[in-house]
Amino acid sequence: MKTKAAVLTACGLPRPFAKSKPIHILELDLDPPGEGEVLVKVGGGGLCHSDLSLLNGDRPRPTPIVLGHEGAGEIVEVGAGVHDVKAGDHVCFTFNVSCGRCRRCLEGRPYICERSVAPRAAGQLLSGKHRLHYEGKPVNHQSGVSCYAEYAVVDRGSVVVIDKSLPLDLAALFGCAVVTGVGAVINTGRIEPGSAVAIVGLGGVGLSGLLGAVLAGAGRIVAIDLSDDKLGLARQLGATDTVNARDADHVKQVRDLTDGGVDYAFDLAGTIKSMETAYLVTRWGGTTVTAGLSPISADFAFKQSGLVSEEKTIKGSYMGSCVPVRDIPRFIALYQQGKLPVDRMMSKRIGFDELNEGFDRLQDVATVRQVLVPHG
Repeated sequence: MKTKAAVLTACGLPRPFAKSKPIHILELDLDPPGEGEVLVKVGGGGLCHSDLSLLNGDRPRPTPIVLGHEGAGEIVEVGAGVHDVKAGDHVCFTFNVSCGRCRRCLEGRPYICERSVAPRAAGQLLSGKHRLHYEGKPVNHQSGVSCYAEYAVVDRGSVVVIDKSLPLDLAALFGCAVVTGVGAVINTGRIEPGSAVAIVGLGGVGLSGLLGAVLAGAGRIVAIDLSDDKLGLARQLGATDTVNARDADHVKQVRDLTDGGVDYAFDLAGTIKSMETAYLVTRWGGTTVTAGLSPISADFAFKQSGLVSEEKTIKGSYMGSCVPVRDIPRFIALYQQGKLPVDRMMSKRIGFDELNEGFDRLQDVATVRQVLVPHG
């Protein structure tokens, strides 16, 4: 079948993207789902910094590649061997498919499945196949999803069945922003009620982390960002204090507000500066968690003696340490109960023709979450 899709043709083209146009909207050939795969009609795809990192060259992938890893849609066809989902099911994509059999999967950590690493890096599905083609040549899949398209063929393990009453453009946010941000706080950080928390970076992932901290009963939540508008939204969503990271003394401000630092600090921005801020505002004996993906060549440095003498903990969090089939439905249920107001993060719904401009807005920190609606 044919599908319209957003194809990134080169990583690292100059800004503005509206002028250099790294994303081209093309009609591709899409193979039917193979064994263990499903065909999904895409209802929405979120614009995330992980996609931006391909455009700006921070984390390059082989091109051409159809972008999009955060999304939701409706199953229209299942391949051989797929019996537990069916046409008509609404699903949320998950950007790290798990095999269910490697060491990491068997220890209950499917979000760092070992078998998925190589095919994802190569732009393939878990089977090692490409289902997208243009003029007879393969086009790569991003994170096994590629949901900036009208239709996507993905591995069965890349979808989680969700409640049909949730609009699909909103459901898209649960595939990355929500699982990564809320999960980092609840699953990775395991914050305790009444604790002091700092959230560094207030994009879709950061605001989700803030909502997770409110949900978990944090006693004090300090939101840190470069944008006064986002700091204002953070206060509306439950931040008790806000600090602008442009202030030269922003670390001191946080430490003064929290009597020496927070119990848990979360870098949810994905820059070395944000990671440094998170580490420096963490109190003695506290925990710094990072879920932000900085440029692949970037290094984070700290004084080892301080790590020991202050007995801090540094933890990485991938996909919010979430088990998607467990966590996505429960996060959606919390949203439906009014306890996780994810809809407040929605900035704009856009079409294919606005994708390049949309990534300019994202790079300029001028928006929270934009969602591509491929069928208008």
